[in-house]
Amino acid sequence: MKELTLEEKELLLKDLCARLPYGVIGEYSWKGNEPHNRELTGNLYDELNSSWSSTGDSKFIPYLRPMSSITEEEEDEYYNIEFDFNINSDRVDWLNAHHFDYRGLISKGLALEAPKGMYN
Repeated sequence: MKELTLEEKELLLKDLCARLPYGVIGEYSWKGNEPHNRELTGNLYDELNSSWSSTGDSKFIPYLRPMSSITEEEEDEYYNIEFDFNINSDRVDWLNAHHFDYRGLISKGLALEAPKGMYN
């Protein structure tokens, strides 16, 4: 994983925080050890937040689904969520729960494309 800028770290931490309840999986390494897949937990999030603001020893790159992988069934489900222009958190929560990359993290090199079937 490339060395992250402060802005990239902030964007990634914001995204990961929103995904905590949904069991996002990522490639994790610590102090240069071989990366392995690990589910994001509150403890890991706290470790990343602490490490990224000081030593940078921990690395976590989430596996996300590109928006182009949405199925017709998923698209129908998404658009059937009642939408309130003042509060659109239900749709954002749905995207997080289904592990979609709606922030463009894959194209920025901040996330990996999830292998097909990873989040079934």
